[in-house]
Amino acid sequence: MTEPATIRIPRWIQLVGLPVLLLLAFLLARTLGHVLFLFLTAAVIAFTLNPLVRDLTRLRLPRGLAVAVVSVVFATAFVALLVALGTVVFSETRSAADRIDVYLTEDSPATGQTGAEVDVDRLQRWLDDHGLEGIKIEEQLNDLTDSIGAGDISGYAQDAISFAQDAALSVILLLFSVVLVVVISIYMLLDMPRLESSIDRRFPPHGGLPLTQRIERALWGYVKGQAILSVVIGTSAGVGMWILGTTGLVEGAERYALLFGLWTAFIEVIPYIGPWLSAVPPAIYALVVDPVGFLWVAALFVFIYQVEGHVVVPNVMASALRLHPLLVIFGLLAGGALYGIPGVLVSLPTMAAGRAIWEFFGERIDLESWEDAAEGPIAVDVELEPPRQASGSP
Repeated sequence: MTEPATIRIPRWIQLVGLPVLLLLAFLLARTLGHVLFLFLTAAVIAFTLNPLVRDLTRLRLPRGLAVAVVSVVFATAFVALLVALGTVVFSETRSAADRIDVYLTEDSPATGQTGAEVDVDRLQRWLDDHGLEGIKIEEQLNDLTDSIGAGDISGYAQDAISFAQDAALSVILLLFSVVLVVVISIYMLLDMPRLESSIDRRFPPHGGLPLTQRIERALWGYVKGQAILSVVIGTSAGVGMWILGTTGLVEGAERYALLFGLWTAFIEVIPYIGPWLSAVPPAIYALVVDPVGFLWVAALFVFIYQVEGHVVVPNVMASALRLHPLLVIFGLLAGGALYGIPGVLVSLPTMAAGRAIWEFFGERIDLESWEDAAEGPIAVDVELEPPRQASGSP
């Protein structure tokens, strides 16, 4: 059995061509960054959905109908998920807002003070009892709570409305970009068989999977790993907050355990940054309700992150990405620098697909070794011109 043919890259191309190619790629990405990001996002979606389209075509469905069915199902599931999350977040946020309003504005019949004033007095007494009577926060905090209860919330609402009006153009551009991504991904799905046959003609599989199927497998591995990670961490956060609430360690936390769990599962999609952001709403809630409860919330999330970093991620995501942690961090930073949070979200699936492409062409490309060139001096034939005679000489 003959070995598969490989493409040999001469040394001069490695020395000159590859650096020039990298420079051109950098200039192209810098000039057409937005366009490339849209096509890259659409390609990630298309390669992720193509296995589902392929399965439907095996059931004798035309390619166009299969693409339409998968696109509609995917869009419906995505919208349904957003609506469900939005409903839960809206109801829980409204309940929390009512609770905060009562905490700041309504006087207790027993004490004649609001809950915020009682907590401020308790904190001031604690400072006085521990030799910190020089710190006078009672008056300042009471003035702050009075100003909030007196109507500064309306001012904040006006600021929020102004901000929303200024951000209207950005929202329109975002929706336009989303529509473009959807349209481009549909065109890619329709033309995927042509792309597959073109690649297979030039780069035969050689007994392994074709390039497109390797990319699809890498993307689905990432999607499954991320889904398992979000479910495990989100469930852990929700159950942990429910336990803290039912045991009285963080008063009322059981009411918002579902909201905190959904937030943690959703924000877990953002690597490295997501785990820290997921702890912010529970920590703020604990600080408002009972400052001591903040310590329990911090302990809970530190425990969750330890389990995530030492148990869940190594066993779930290691097989999905198979990338060095430093390379992953570089990809996240590069994605964030190029396109913010959307760039961070797309960076990891892109790197997973990039590894599949690297492995595919690594089997077919052979770089000419530089060791042969360093074995000895290179013989160079130099033709010397005969010396010219001076004019007037015999």
